Amino acid sequence: MAHLLLRGEPLRSPAGDIASIDAVLFDKDGTLSHSEPMLLALAEARVRCCLALADLELAAPERHHQLQDLLQRAYGLQGDGLHPGGITAVAARDHNLIATATVLTQVGLSWPDALAIAEDSFAQTDGLHGAGAQSPPQPTDGLAALMDRLHRSALRAAVISNDHEEGIHAFLQGHGLDHRFDACWSAEHHPRKPAAGAVHGLCAELGVVAGRCALIGDADSDLRMARAAGVPLVIGYRAGWTQPPRLEEGSLELHHWDELDAAVT
Repeated sequence: MAHLLLRGEPLRSPAGDIASIDAVLFDKDGTLSHSEPMLLALAEARVRCCLALADLELAAPERHHQLQDLLQRAYGLQGDGLHPGGITAVAARDHNLIATATVLTQVGLSWPDALAIAEDSFAQTDGLHGAGAQSPPQPTDGLAALMDRLHRSALRAAVISNDHEEGIHAFLQGHGLDHRFDACWSAEHHPRKPAAGAVHGLCAELGVVAGRCALIGDADSDLRMARAAGVPLVIGYRAGWTQPPRLEEGSLELHHWDELDAAVT
């Protein structure tokens, strides 16, 4: 067993004692990986595709511009970046698809037509994400060294993400990190993030209990999920996005992996 140190200080459980843990659970996009460039390209492509399929520019230019604005806001597109708490950054593919179809109904399309356009636009742009991405995400700064430190302290590690399993493994293998992670919980697993049961399911695969884990994520939904699951150490990572995510007041915050260390208890 081991404990974590944040900026040199041992992390304590809510009860006030130094928390001994067996494993660290990591979110992927925006935590393990700099996913913003890939997700930004994906969101922009989905907007273009939806606009082309809706075909409103000539017949109804005002509705065309309204649709463009609604899609950009729904996807969290902000200038040259993404809102770190928006649906592109946080939500699973099917939630993004339903949100897209809902936006399309706001400019007068029927639900069957809106759903068909959303499904078609996603099918045409899926290659920009995950294992098939043209510009796959890079690890966040200092990640490999952190994983070495955790390994030396005999801490196990796992990924909990709404990406598909293929995308998770492609990222880990592509950067030589797969040997440092013992399990993953993906969009194919049930229940999915942000259900507390996702944490318990992943812990069962690891052979540990949630009460002896730490969880690190970049969104309040990650942190709330961990607390609901009984995880004693819940840490918000803020260095994975151009616009640092806002986290609940009082949350432990991490700005670089160099700030985190582990020691054998």
